[in-house]
Amino acid sequence: MTDAPTRPLLPRRRAAWSIQSLLLVMLLLVSVTSNVVIGFIGYTGGTDSLRDAVTERVVEARDSRARALTELFATIENSMLVNARGASVIGAMGDFTRAFGELDDSALEPEQSAALDAYYRDGFGPALAAALDEPVDVSAFLPEGTAERYLQYWYTASADDFAEAIAVDDAGDGSTWSAVNAEYHAYFQRMTQLLDYQDTLLIDLDGDVVYSAYKGVDLGTNLLDGPYRLTNLADAYRQAISGRLLDSVVFTDFETYRPSLDTPAAWGVALISDGGEVIGALAVEMPIQRIADVMTSGGAWAESGLGETGEAYLVGGDGLMRSPSRVLMEDPAGFAERAAAVGVDPATVEREVSSGATLLLQPVTTLAAERALRGETGSVVAPGYLGEETIAAYAPLGVEDLGWAVVAEVASQEAFAPVTDFTTRLIISSAILVLIISVLSLVIAQVLVRPLKRLRTAAERIAAGETDVEVDVGTTDELSSLAAAFNDMSRSLRIKADLLEQQEKENERLLLSLMPEAVAKRYREGDRTIAQDHQEAAVLFADIVGFEDFGATMDSEHALEVLNEIVKNFDEAAERFGIERVRTTRQGYLASCGMSVPRIDATRRVVEFAQAIDAILHRFNGQHGSELRLRAGIDLGQVTSGLVGLSHVTYDLWGDAVNLAFRVQSAGSEPGIYITERVMTRVGDAFAAEPAGEVTTRTGVQRVWRVESDHARV
Repeated sequence: MTDAPTRPLLPRRRAAWSIQSLLLVMLLLVSVTSNVVIGFIGYTGGTDSLRDAVTERVVEARDSRARALTELFATIENSMLVNARGASVIGAMGDFTRAFGELDDSALEPEQSAALDAYYRDGFGPALAAALDEPVDVSAFLPEGTAERYLQYWYTASADDFAEAIAVDDAGDGSTWSAVNAEYHAYFQRMTQLLDYQDTLLIDLDGDVVYSAYKGVDLGTNLLDGPYRLTNLADAYRQAISGRLLDSVVFTDFETYRPSLDTPAAWGVALISDGGEVIGALAVEMPIQRIADVMTSGGAWAESGLGETGEAYLVGGDGLMRSPSRVLMEDPAGFAERAAAVGVDPATVEREVSSGATLLLQPVTTLAAERALRGETGSVVAPGYLGEETIAAYAPLGVEDLGWAVVAEVASQEAFAPVTDFTTRLIISSAILVLIISVLSLVIAQVLVRPLKRLRTAAERIAAGETDVEVDVGTTDELSSLAAAFNDMSRSLRIKADLLEQQEKENERLLLSLMPEAVAKRYREGDRTIAQDHQEAAVLFADIVGFEDFGATMDSEHALEVLNEIVKNFDEAAERFGIERVRTTRQGYLASCGMSVPRIDATRRVVEFAQAIDAILHRFNGQHGSELRLRAGIDLGQVTSGLVGLSHVTYDLWGDAVNLAFRVQSAGSEPGIYITERVMTRVGDAFAAEPAGEVTTRTGVQRVWRVESDHARV
């Protein structure tokens, strides 16, 4: 048997992509990769920038609330210390103490005593039980002392509400205590109502509450052995008495207070001394609403830089809120839903919504609050007290005895909304771009492969037996010439584009030197009637006194060069302080703050800027032996900015605040920094100033103040 003939083994052909497919895939990969890289860089850069900007904003909100609240407590402390040393309070303390002692011999008639017990049984007891939502043993609160029962019958049980009780000067019972009350009550009533105190008390050395402005059920009670001996008021009184704290006020944290139907109360207690001898104590119940207004900016959260979701609040050492929740104030139903979702007790949520308050009710177990209560200061991106992720700034509040923390936060969703919008637009544009590039890549690949296809066709024709096949595939010289021509064209276009770009940049620089960026953008887009109103803008108008005489000693070109150098220094200072220069002429320098970029401290920035340019002139005088002085006027109010003219456009600022700033500046009898009464009211005692006369405006007379320059104090 013969072997079968064998066929030679041929190498197996591996599957391979065509050149057209490779070109198509390569172009797609390059385009998609570049889109992904650019998108990632834009997303991370935008996120970081926004986080930094929002963090700076909430830090500023945190610091401003902390400063305002610290100042509030300092004001209350100073007021109490002044009053505790005043003749009226000292006299009242002595007279009320003696009159209270006399009441130990003034027992009530049986029917009067029964009426007082009925007030507790049918009025105070049921009201307290309703507030606590549990039964109350009213016998534990019944007054026992003769003087206590006497005062509560005539003043507490006889009034229908607190407004009626505080209005009574004399119950008409003929007692010495009523006569003393008629003499001093108007003083304490005015103190309580003007300073928004919840109540004002006088306590003698035995712990008896010998006077109360609102005449509540704590009138006449003893804080050492009475029914309210375990309250924070009693603790503060004992601390002040035992420590002989004559020059300080003992502040307490908020606690529920049974005489006020278990509503939260915080106290300040100061000792009253006569000639160095302690004769009693003055106690005020802290103004809850003033604390709330400080933390909520009176409800103007957005205007104070906290946007649509931001808020600032206080947290006590027990992890409970000490100020209102913005969410509860704006959306009670939404607050209830979100609070329940994070595990807040349903009964607590119901009480918060029904009372409209979160004081001593809303738990705050956030990372920001925990760090602040440990004494740390900083910022963090973490869930807020209602579970939503926030950017929060936190710090301990610098008020002794309280142990509070202040937190300002903004929802991350609001903060990063621009990045989210950018990402969405990037994805859509990338998808469209990939589709376009796919079509273009297919066309380009076909064009590039076409010469190879012609060569393949020619080879097939030769394989078929043809001998006169010619293929025009070009030559190296022609390709080289084409490449050289293209390169020449490319270089020419690049040079022209560079020149055009330089010209555009120069035009843009000149435009921005004449007007703000936002106005320039509208002007480039074709808008020719541009005007914008600004409600709270701080305006400065200044000129350099003595420059005409100084410039007369040199030629015009040199004088202008010197003036431009001074103005350049002014502009650099304006940039540091966030001041917007409006226009500069040889006769004056007009600038403002709070227009393009709203700032809550715009007034302070303008005054500091005025002091800075005054210091610039002072240094200039030292270097050149000149006597140049600054004369500046500053006002705060509504102004309008815009473009004036058509063929020759000028950016200008006008309005009452500009006019008054100019008048204040020109009305000064001597160089200096002059501010209006509105500015003085806003900056407070942040700058040393002295009255400098008055100017008459169409709205009335405005007082003018002269601010002391920084270099003048050196």
